[in-house]
Amino acid sequence: MGEPMTTPSQVSAGDLLHLIRSGRANTRADLQSVTGLSRSTVGQRLDVLNRAGWLRHTTGSSTGGRPSERIVFDPTHASVIAVDLETRHARVAVLDLAGTILAEHTAPLDINDGPDRVLDQLAGWFPELITAAGVAATHIAGIGLSVPGPVDWETGRVVEPPIMPGWDQQPIRERLQEAYAASVGACMDDGPVPVFVDNDANLMALAEHQANHGDCAAFVLVKVSTGIGAGVVVGNSVYRGIDGGAGDIGHIRLHDRPDALCMCGSHGCLAAVASGRALAKELSALGMEATSGSDVGRLLAEGHPDALRLARDAGRRVGEVLVTVVSLLNPGVLMLAGDLAGVPFMTGVRELLYQRAMPRSTAHLQIVTSRLGDHAGLIGACSMVVDLLYSPARADSRLRA
Repeated sequence: MGEPMTTPSQVSAGDLLHLIRSGRANTRADLQSVTGLSRSTVGQRLDVLNRAGWLRHTTGSSTGGRPSERIVFDPTHASVIAVDLETRHARVAVLDLAGTILAEHTAPLDINDGPDRVLDQLAGWFPELITAAGVAATHIAGIGLSVPGPVDWETGRVVEPPIMPGWDQQPIRERLQEAYAASVGACMDDGPVPVFVDNDANLMALAEHQANHGDCAAFVLVKVSTGIGAGVVVGNSVYRGIDGGAGDIGHIRLHDRPDALCMCGSHGCLAAVASGRALAKELSALGMEATSGSDVGRLLAEGHPDALRLARDAGRRVGEVLVTVVSLLNPGVLMLAGDLAGVPFMTGVRELLYQRAMPRSTAHLQIVTSRLGDHAGLIGACSMVVDLLYSPARADSRLRA
């Protein structure tokens, strides 16, 4: 199993949990080998985790002797509420800790109404959803919120979001905690239910990478809906930059469109030319009813010729920017997601990318579309909560509480 992970005396119950969750060690013998701990100390650490109800013990396969006991993380001992907030609707779900959706609700919701009204409305959906999932409110371990804007990871606040007016620097985590407590009337033993917030493309990338591309060392997801953004996973971790601005490719300037006014106030941004909002504006001028990326997605699904043509053109424009992204990151997988991510858009991306990028950059590149679809944001928000709540340091803190 390799060398011990650290000094045995420093290995905590949270460290053992991390090894078990990752699949690196799932028997007592494996845990001893990886950590250098004695059998009795491993047993003591496991007792702490068992008392918390975090583990499940099963009988492993036998090669002739006594079958070994396998130790795995129990994904049913708690649940997570995940929220995928879009510009004109929201999806909310209760999931177990493995990301299995137990109950789900989708409804219209206008992000322009601002954080107070939107968060109160979201929290109002929680009680019935918890009941539908068949769990108690005290079973909820945390809430994960996916938003269509850049997020400062340390504070959980949205920073200068072009398509979220009124949300800049608002205390979203604290406000959703308050709304949850008012609506559900429950909290954890050690305080308010924790809330975590991240950008939608980041969480979609996290979910898609973990579900289908876990062996890819550099993974890029581009979401093209009402806006345009990218999520980057490098070495199994989301890369966010120094203040959450990584992946904000929608505001890279195009050299030949100074006339295109973006929601951010600048001219020539990629989002002002190739986003769902931009295409909706063009389609509206042609006499079609379209105001957002979801409207464009509907017209694409109906096979409308103008929508198909504009989606392919948008793919070419996005492909221009992705030439630089692919050349810089050299990813193994480039995933296209969102309302526009169909065959016409992908065709346009491929056309420009393979035409302009160096062959070396695309030789081993897979260009694919989303596998999780509309559930990617929910599953990613759940994964974020679980990864944070059960990280070694936080797990140890919770076990001591």
